[in-house]
Amino acid sequence: MRLRSWVPVVDGSDFPLANLPFGVFRTANDEEARVGVAIGEHILDLDAVHRSGVIRLPSDGHARGSLNRLLAGGLAPVRRRVSELLTDGNEELAALPRRGLVEQGDAELLLPFEVADFVDFYASEHHASNVGRMFRPDDPPLLPNWKHLPVGYHGRSGTVTVSGTDITRPSGQRRGPDGPVFGPTTRLDLELEMGFVTSRPGSLIAPDDAETHLGGAVLVNDWSARDIQAWEYQPLGPFLGKSFATSISPWVVTIEALSPYRIPLAPQDPEPLPHLRQTNPSTYDVSLEVEINGHAVARSNLAHSYWSPAQQLAHATSNGAATRTGDLWATGTLSGPTPDSLGSLLELSWNGTSPIAVGDQNRTFLEDGDHVRLRGWCERDGLPRIGFGICEGTIRAKEQP
Repeated sequence: MRLRSWVPVVDGSDFPLANLPFGVFRTANDEEARVGVAIGEHILDLDAVHRSGVIRLPSDGHARGSLNRLLAGGLAPVRRRVSELLTDGNEELAALPRRGLVEQGDAELLLPFEVADFVDFYASEHHASNVGRMFRPDDPPLLPNWKHLPVGYHGRSGTVTVSGTDITRPSGQRRGPDGPVFGPTTRLDLELEMGFVTSRPGSLIAPDDAETHLGGAVLVNDWSARDIQAWEYQPLGPFLGKSFATSISPWVVTIEALSPYRIPLAPQDPEPLPHLRQTNPSTYDVSLEVEINGHAVARSNLAHSYWSPAQQLAHATSNGAATRTGDLWATGTLSGPTPDSLGSLLELSWNGTSPIAVGDQNRTFLEDGDHVRLRGWCERDGLPRIGFGICEGTIRAKEQP
């Protein structure tokens, strides 16, 4: 029997009782950042519930400021207790003002966790192959190492921002007709990705143990300046073309909530080396969508990642590198096999040679004023739909000095 909440939850909501993702918010009458759990169109204020004694956290700091302390202690026990409190018939919150609930429309959603380190992978075979075909047409689409390890780069944690933050068009050095020039990018792109956040630290993490180190998942848009990236990336890879901004959704959907939507990972050939082998290789069935100015331009799925989240984390720590609570591990662009499942404008417009329709306009790359919105959700027969909320941003012109 499917449990129901006493909080009203409309059909199709991202946040039914089966989800209960964690985030950080503040309100006009209480500007202190505090931890909340999304349920329908409301937020359960964990700080207020903790202070009432209904939920006992180790300290006040676990419900304020960011999710990092709760992540380190484990979100699952708190989520289960919240589920009990919100289940239809439970009256334990009756004595709290408004039963501890805040309307999401009255709240400002903040960056949910302090991002310790940020690693972005290149884990979709379709995406990597498309890029290879565009830029290395006379060579095999995939480089020789690609199917032997999850390729990735270290990003900049200080420019990870919460959904809704405007994105200023970055300037940088790019190739010009007579040599390099410096100025605002003319090829600003989006990247449809997912990210996983580390809960407890670790090193030399085995793939079968990796998910015990992950607290949950978010949507990620790793904005990219393709002209800056193309000029700078050889021989060391992405740098200023990506470090200016990365957007994440404000709600962390827990691994526990995702577990019913686990699916087998697509077969890998050749077989990975022993340090990347899982007993039962798996990922999650997460549908993803990109909108530009309110018009859907692509749909994809986390299942299009060749490397699983567990393998990505295992590889990142296989040299002895240690993780920290709050590390963000993004998948890289999640492109599928069909033209409408490509997760970047670089691919959708085939490097600007084939503009795509966005409403009654055509686009190759993003223009000032464009509004980009990512959505993600899980939905399977016999299971409730759960979602990630929205990851969005509006492009603003580079300010003139």
